Amino acid sequence: MPAAASPLTAAYARLSEVCSGFLSVEVLDPADPQPRTGDWVDAAGLAAGGAELDAFLAWDAAQVLRDYGQPARPDVVASFALHRYAWPACLMITAPWFLERRVPRLPVTHLSYDRTAGRMAVRPGSFACLPDDPAAGLPGAVVVPDEEALRAEVRTAVADHLEPVLAAFGPRMRRRGRALWGMATDEIVESLWYVAGRLGETEEARAMRELERLLPGSTRPYVGSAAFRELRGPDGRAVATRDRVSCCMFYTLRPEDTCASCPRTCDADRITGTTAAAAA
Repeated sequence: MPAAASPLTAAYARLSEVCSGFLSVEVLDPADPQPRTGDWVDAAGLAAGGAELDAFLAWDAAQVLRDYGQPARPDVVASFALHRYAWPACLMITAPWFLERRVPRLPVTHLSYDRTAGRMAVRPGSFACLPDDPAAGLPGAVVVPDEEALRAEVRTAVADHLEPVLAAFGPRMRRRGRALWGMATDEIVESLWYVAGRLGETEEARAMRELERLLPGSTRPYVGSAAFRELRGPDGRAVATRDRVSCCMFYTLRPEDTCASCPRTCDADRITGTTAAAAA
């Protein structure tokens, strides 16, 4: 199927539009090889855990030194690097699901990343969809009966893609099992939550509901749930937040500057940070 006719193209185009300036998606023809020259790195290379992963981590180590004036521990560098890959990689599966109710299967051989330019190259294969989807009769469509079955497809597709990547990063991060899959849970939730927020309040609220159904806290291998909760701002308005399952380790560089969803961040600071971001 030509890339222009892919049932996923519209969703990736919308994602690229919403994330203009830091993330764009190129849909490859099924016969096209994954790009590997220049700044491109393919997910299979990262999952192999060799020279490509070493180079990927070296980029992050240099970036930390440049931006913060101090080196980071090797496990912290690996945690940053995994986040920078997994955050957009999860969107390659969750964005088509959220926008079009279509769930692509993307093994590591079907995805490449150029982080210097913020580009993902995706080679779609099969995809799951609902019976009333106009794409249900297309080649590669796997029709599932209902929304819960489609959510199961999302969980499986993300797990199949991330599992070999986590296995490669895990020893470098000094994390195993639950800690790695807790990080995967956070990447799924926070990437889609962020993108939906750029689509407006209505879509952000819908994404939060969808993510709570997708990750209720009992779906292995994932650890933890979407875990959204509501705070009240100084004007009485509701402020959405969540507690991360995993730690991004940024505190090792800036102890006074924690993430808004970090368990180390108190609710008062979350409200202040969220209110300031909204005003900006």
